[in-house]
Amino acid sequence: MRATWYDRTGPAAEVLVHGELPDPEPGPGEVRVRVHTSGVNPADVKRRRGWAGLRMDFPRQVPHDDGAGVIDAVGPGVDPARIGRRVWLYDTRVGRPIGTAAEYVCVPDRNAEPLPDAVGFVEGACVSIPGRTAHRCLFRDGSIKGTTVLVAGAAGAVGHAAVQQAVAAGATVIGTVGREENREIARAAGCALVLDHRRDDVAAAALDATDGRGVDRIVEVDLAANIETDARCVAVNGAIAVYGTDSGHKPVVPVWRLMNASVTVHFELLYNLPYTAHRQAADDLNRWLADGSIAMRVGRRFPLAEVAAAHDAVESGTGGGNVVVEVVPA
Repeated sequence: MRATWYDRTGPAAEVLVHGELPDPEPGPGEVRVRVHTSGVNPADVKRRRGWAGLRMDFPRQVPHDDGAGVIDAVGPGVDPARIGRRVWLYDTRVGRPIGTAAEYVCVPDRNAEPLPDAVGFVEGACVSIPGRTAHRCLFRDGSIKGTTVLVAGAAGAVGHAAVQQAVAAGATVIGTVGREENREIARAAGCALVLDHRRDDVAAAALDATDGRGVDRIVEVDLAANIETDARCVAVNGAIAVYGTDSGHKPVVPVWRLMNASVTVHFELLYNLPYTAHRQAADDLNRWLADGSIAMRVGRRFPLAEVAAAHDAVESGTGGGNVVVEVVPA
C-alpha cells in the first residue's frame, strides 16, 4: 500500500517519507479500512516534530488519528456485515504504528464509527478530534440548554465545531476571533456575538451580554493567554474547559477569584476520554451531521504524497479550517 511515515522526529520536509508498505491484515476484533481521507490535526504535527520532548512509540510511525473510508475486511469475531460500511475513524494511531496516512489501516471494531450517508469522506476525516474535543468541553458538566457559552477561537477547528454544537444543544454563544476575516466565519457558525480578543474587552462585553451574570461555560483554546479574561466573566458555578495553552505552560491563575465563584476548571486531553463520553459524543455528532445541524469546517486538501505540505499548513496556521489528506483522489 502507499503510505507516508517517519522514522525520526523533526521538520516535516526532512523526516516524512512517502512510499510503499505491506498491506495490514485485521486481527481478532479488528476491521480493516480502505482509507479515503486522512485528517491532520495539531497533535499529529507536534508528535512528528517531537514537541516538548515527545518520543516516538514505534521505530516507524505512519501518522494521523483521524480519517474516513470503507471497511473492506474484518478479523475473527467481527460481523462480516461490516464489510462495505462507510466509517469515520478515531484514535487510529493510539498504540499502533499505522495511522490514517496510508491506503489501509486496521483498528478495533469500535474505533470505526458509521459515517452518515449525507456526509462525504472529506468532512468525515474532520469529525473525530475537533468534534469530540468540542463535545467534551461543552457537555462534561451536563446539559447546556438555555445557557450562555463563550468559545475562544471560534473560527478554529475545535472552536468552530463547539459553536455549532452549542447552538444545536440550545445555548447562546459568544465567540472570540483574532483576525477580522474570521469574524464572519464565527458568525456563520452560529455566534450571537463575535468579539476580537485583540481589540475588544471580551470580559466586559460578555458581562454586558448576560446582564452582568457572566457566561456559564467557557471553551478555552489558550488558558495562559485568557485566564484573566475568563475569570472576570465566568458565572458563579460556571465551568472552564481547557484544551490548549500554547502561549505558556505555567500560567498564573487567579485562584481566589475562581474559588470565590465556585468555578470548575477542566483540562481535556482527548486520548483520556472515557468510552461512555465518546459514545455520547459520537452519537450526538452523527445525529447532528445527518440532520444538517452541524458541518465540519474543511480547509485545504493535499494528496497523500504531500503530507509534509499538509503538516506545514497546520503548523503555519494557513490551513483555512481542518486540513485533509485525500488518499483516494476526489
